[in-house]
Amino acid sequence: MMMDFQNITIAGSGVLGSQIAYQTAFKGFGVYVYDISAEAIEQAKERISGLKARYQKDLGATEQEVNEAYHRISFSDDLGQAVANADLVIEAIPEVVSIKKDFYQKLGKLAPEKTVFATNSSTLLPSQFAEATGRPEKFLALHFANEIWKNNTAEVMKHPGTDEKVFQDVIAFAEAIGMVALPLHKEQPGYILNSLLVPLLEAAQMLLVKGVADPETIDKTWRIATGAPAGPFQILDVVGINTAYNISLAKAEATGDELYKKIADLLKTEYIDKGKLGKETGEGLLQISFHRILM
Repeated sequence: MMMDFQNITIAGSGVLGSQIAYQTAFKGFGVYVYDISAEAIEQAKERISGLKARYQKDLGATEQEVNEAYHRISFSDDLGQAVANADLVIEAIPEVVSIKKDFYQKLGKLAPEKTVFATNSSTLLPSQFAEATGRPEKFLALHFANEIWKNNTAEVMKHPGTDEKVFQDVIAFAEAIGMVALPLHKEQPGYILNSLLVPLLEAAQMLLVKGVADPETIDKTWRIATGAPAGPFQILDVVGINTAYNISLAKAEATGDELYKKIADLLKTEYIDKGKLGKETGEGLLQISFHRILM
């Protein structure tokens, strides 16, 4: 399958944005990474550089290969500069509707007419932002799993207004960067992966805020009883506490459910405010006293 993408811009350089950028560069594409400040860009460089060792260890990549991949990446905190030649922009910014809408309104004015937009949103639907992009026919969702060089799925989900050629081109792009492309022909909150995973993670967090058991016990139960390699809190530490917080907060506001509010409050006060963001910072849900959480 042929597609026209050569220059790829990744907007947002958090855990997944950085991985998408490096995987894309590793497969030979020119990549621009955009983030909102010079400080964020410096953090992005450090985060992406840190992926070199993982590719050498997990994929057997050579030092030359990982360095060449890194040098295919440019960085900018100027959105206009970052998208000036973009064929495809993959958005990986926070899971907050207002932030994403504002971003797409700005992006739509700055990007060339040819540019296709894709959101890596974990839980939100492309139709929520299609109008804000100014080019709904060139917009869809492209969702990756964490540690994409190993867990190499790419869920490609169109909305009712997505052009079929754009849909097929993004499927071809996903395959070109080493992903197993998974086409979704109808919008589904959470796609396939998170439709299965999020209820598990939420159930674990609810057991915690209800005081039923501590994170270690909950994880141990899941791992031993099912044979799964990781428990829900271990998964949350890898995904990142910020993402879990944004999802819980959005659900609390949408549903008025007090349990979601308690989860969001817990994640903010006991983790985010203390710089404990999960695997990225070396401290997360599995490394805090259960008794202190419940006080």
